[in-house]
Amino acid sequence: MLKSAECKPSPLRDIDFIRERHRIEYSMTPFSCNKSMDRVERNTIRLKRSLQEREKISFAKLRNDIIKPGICTMCGACASICDSISLEEGQPKLTGKCTACGVCYNQCPRTITTEEGLIGCLRQAYAAKSNLKEIKGQDGGVVTAMLAYGLEEGLIDCAIVTASSDEEPWKPVPIVARTYEDLLQSSGSIYSHSMTMDALMSAIRQGMNSIAFVGPSCNIDAVHKMQRSSRGFLHMFMRARIFKLGLFCMDSFDYGGLKQFIEGKNMHLGDIEAMKIRKGKFEVTTAAGQENFDLQELDNYRSSSCKYCTDMAAENTDISFGGVGTPNGWTSVLTRSSIGYEIFNEAADCGYIDARVIEEDEIQRIQNLAKMKKVQMYAFHRRNQG
Repeated sequence: MLKSAECKPSPLRDIDFIRERHRIEYSMTPFSCNKSMDRVERNTIRLKRSLQEREKISFAKLRNDIIKPGICTMCGACASICDSISLEEGQPKLTGKCTACGVCYNQCPRTITTEEGLIGCLRQAYAAKSNLKEIKGQDGGVVTAMLAYGLEEGLIDCAIVTASSDEEPWKPVPIVARTYEDLLQSSGSIYSHSMTMDALMSAIRQGMNSIAFVGPSCNIDAVHKMQRSSRGFLHMFMRARIFKLGLFCMDSFDYGGLKQFIEGKNMHLGDIEAMKIRKGKFEVTTAAGQENFDLQELDNYRSSSCKYCTDMAAENTDISFGGVGTPNGWTSVLTRSSIGYEIFNEAADCGYIDARVIEEDEIQRIQNLAKMKKVQMYAFHRRNQG
């Protein structure tokens, strides 16, 4: 509201409404004032106020993340509510002073600025690790420990998991795990696609009704669509309850290509004891020690579908798990559904796992990686160009 003799501002108690716009001070006033600003200006002020306590985001970030890479849709959302931004030949340009209020960045249809937009809806996030000594998982072994709890308590009839082939080392083989011993075959990560849907159908044919299903977002999304689509198989099938446990995933690799890569480094898949992707490195452990390779060296062997996937955190699940954010030896756990939240906490109460609420900096690291996955369709050509 512009100050004038005709219009006296009456600011609300305990809120600082003094701002600067075109070097003119204004205060909020009753909407009945004839000299009030238009509704767009008023709402922009409210939005700036709501963003004050959040991260400062300037036009430079919008320019670097969206405009320069050619991702801008030229919709004009940023310029429509900020007088410091103009459109020149359809492209947003900063033509006035930027106060880093973040309004422009938060309106762009190509940015992701909320926690829900990055990692999906969740009840609570935890850091956890298994208390079962036999489990040697990728990080904290929490998925296997939770499945063990589910089987032993009779909550699930079986679990669809991925083990390694006996004939071809590190080649994924989906199995229907009914015992604790079956689960131990599947602990650890395998970085190639597993045809888990075939195992799920096998479990249903065998009369299994309560089934835990473990996989990355691509496999989880298949189950989710079969459940939710009016034309989906599981939507029409009343006997099976699928408990979906998702695995964080940035990339999956063709098995033949992965084998070629390993052999090109003068190693054999049969000698590898563990594989891990962490902090941009592909870690391979053998009896002789650990070797690290830049993840970009594996780009040629990356599954083509991974280029178009934007879901790192397996959002359509009951619970998601991953080794991002938390310290070595711990698993990041995102409980999403009510049943996922309850069963996870029951497993913790019964001593199968140790758990604590995740720290703010840990969840931020998960969000940062998820954001890389969300925008990779836009950035993929840039990565290929180096």
